[in-house]
Amino acid sequence: MAETLLELHGLHVHYELRGGLGRRLRGRAPEILRAVDGVDLTIGRGETVGLVGESGCGKSTLGRAIVGLCNPTAGTVGYRGETLTAKRERSQRSRIQMVFQDPYSSLNPRMTVRQTLSELLLAHRLVPKASVEARCRELLDLVGLGSRALDAHPRQFSGGQRQRVAIARALALEPELLIADEPVSALDVSVQATVLNLLEELREKLGLTMLLIAHNMAVVRHVADRVAVMYLGRIVEEAPTDELFTNARHPYTQGLLRAVPRLVPGRVSEVAGVVGDPPSPIDLPSGCRFHPRCPIAQEPLCATEDPALAGGTHTAACHFAWTERPPAHVPEVLEEA
Repeated sequence: MAETLLELHGLHVHYELRGGLGRRLRGRAPEILRAVDGVDLTIGRGETVGLVGESGCGKSTLGRAIVGLCNPTAGTVGYRGETLTAKRERSQRSRIQMVFQDPYSSLNPRMTVRQTLSELLLAHRLVPKASVEARCRELLDLVGLGSRALDAHPRQFSGGQRQRVAIARALALEPELLIADEPVSALDVSVQATVLNLLEELREKLGLTMLLIAHNMAVVRHVADRVAVMYLGRIVEEAPTDELFTNARHPYTQGLLRAVPRLVPGRVSEVAGVVGDPPSPIDLPSGCRFHPRCPIAQEPLCATEDPALAGGTHTAACHFAWTERPPAHVPEVLEEA
């Protein structure tokens, strides 16, 4: 088994909503948004883990807590055996970097690529001043952009090219762990595969460890070694990628897999995915959080008892995940791309 690089224990990220003081003065507890609500996750060195789930389930907040952009309310972020605190040392910050969803908003529109990369290299003293230019060119070559891109501004690039610049910026700090937060969701379908292929190539070439956050199951299918499925702030299923896609045990995961579009000769594939809208993370359901939308929920068990993750290398948080015959339809294996 690979050396453990990242280890999350009971991680919570809660936000007190506006009006909390007024509610207290009226003798009422403030409303709390539970973005991340008790996550345990381990990532081994050199591994790529996919984190999937619907929008608003807490995936991006989890990524930001790992990087240090938001502070956990409770729980710990462990890295190489050390517990990372809110005030991280420069070396700790540089080891974990993030590629954001929208490259246009994450890049400074007034700075050229040369200025963006040079500023990082000089501020972190990664290379001598005389070697900054050469390192900038090396980084652009690494992500498939020529040195001609050095003097261009973000607005002069296509979406895919901007994302490559954002990846180069993250790699400038020579991280060990790369958090890719929906790196292709803002891109045209035609260029999504090229960016995913680039991330896979960089992982192999640089020995990167990666957490790939996505809401589309198909995005992680051919990139991740292992997939964790998140729902309302918690991980509800986790398994090696092939195992998850062929033998999903949680009804929510099964619904996500059914919702992946398929090309069916002569007609459009219309298969129902997860029914209904997710509940508010401010007012969470009792018992199993998925039970209001679950096709196999049984009263009163699912409405009163919160199932824990159970299993070995394949875990699921469902009272019926490990019954002899799965009570819900197990989706077909996705066609190979």
